[in-house]
Amino acid sequence: MTPAQICNGPISREFLRILGKERFGDMVKVVVDLERQKMAIGAGLHSDEERMLLEDGSQQENLWGANVYPDRTGEDFIEIDSMINMRPNQGNRSRDITDPALRAAVIDSINSQIIE
Repeated sequence: MTPAQICNGPISREFLRILGKERFGDMVKVVVDLERQKMAIGAGLHSDEERMLLEDGSQQENLWGANVYPDRTGEDFIEIDSMINMRPNQGNRSRDITDPALRAAVIDSINSQIIE
């Protein structure tokens, strides 16, 4: 099984497909650092990816979790749903991201790091 990792550059949809098949079938958990434009991928839990990024120097308030479905397109490609997104102190009381601008920034960051 491919280990979870921090991506410092673009990753391919094909690599995401491989990760997805190894863990969840059609989905890959990701945590993105909006400040550093880095992404952790491939762990069984978003909290494991979050820990990896924190140990790498990320700040908690910049980390947001999502699920990526490599075989889907459009709005179905990224699903914002993670326990790490529950941040009442940052105004987010949901596993989703309720602030439209923040949600868009997370989606844009993930999309910018994935190539066909």
